[in-house]
Amino acid sequence: MLGIKRLGLLAALVLVGVAPAAAAQAAQPSEQDTQYLQAIHQTNLYEIAAGELAQEKGQNQQVKELGQQFVTDHTELDQSVQDLAGQLNVELSDEPTTDQQTALDQLNNASGEEFDRLWVTQGLAGHVQAIQATQTEISQGTEPQVVQLAQTALPVLQAHYDALVMLAEELGIPVPETSPSGTPSPGGTAPAPGVTTPTPGGTEPAPGGTVTEEAPVPGGTEVPVPQQS
Repeated sequence: MLGIKRLGLLAALVLVGVAPAAAAQAAQPSEQDTQYLQAIHQTNLYEIAAGELAQEKGQNQQVKELGQQFVTDHTELDQSVQDLAGQLNVELSDEPTTDQQTALDQLNNASGEEFDRLWVTQGLAGHVQAIQATQTEISQGTEPQVVQLAQTALPVLQAHYDALVMLAEELGIPVPETSPSGTPSPGGTAPAPGVTTPTPGGTEPAPGGTVTEEAPVPGGTEVPVPQQS
């Protein structure tokens, strides 16, 4: 009888150990959800670093103020991203991508009006890509918590983009084409973050990482600008 009881207890312990593992496996998010968490995290890393540079090096007062706002908002957003990634066992990078670091180096090497224009140009391109990726997650994501995070992030990213557009117009900087609603929509349908998309340079797009003709920024995608009449 004692042996049977011990076997029963052992079986119970095994089942207890298996249940959490099975639950963890079941909770694994889809590739789309995983890539979005990783991509928006990279966006946050870049925008926080660029925002700190704007406060330090910006000549235009609005650049300084926007930089401070971006640091606050993207830090708060990234905390939510990190918390959710931890729950879903999604690994996140601790550093900007190579392209993002190149863009940050360009900001470090610029000063005065040149810095302001470069910062706004990079910010516009990065937020266009981040908004597209977020819209893709909202429409194609399957993990409710990740979709909800994207829904929370979208108005923040849109507000940043709108503020950058106003500042760009004041500084005479071309802005990406937008839809009638004002939402950035270069090229139409947005690719899912992390999905390879052929580009002239062969580089994958990623949030926080698009390119205009004036300045390369993380990701290497070219953002169209309005045609001059």
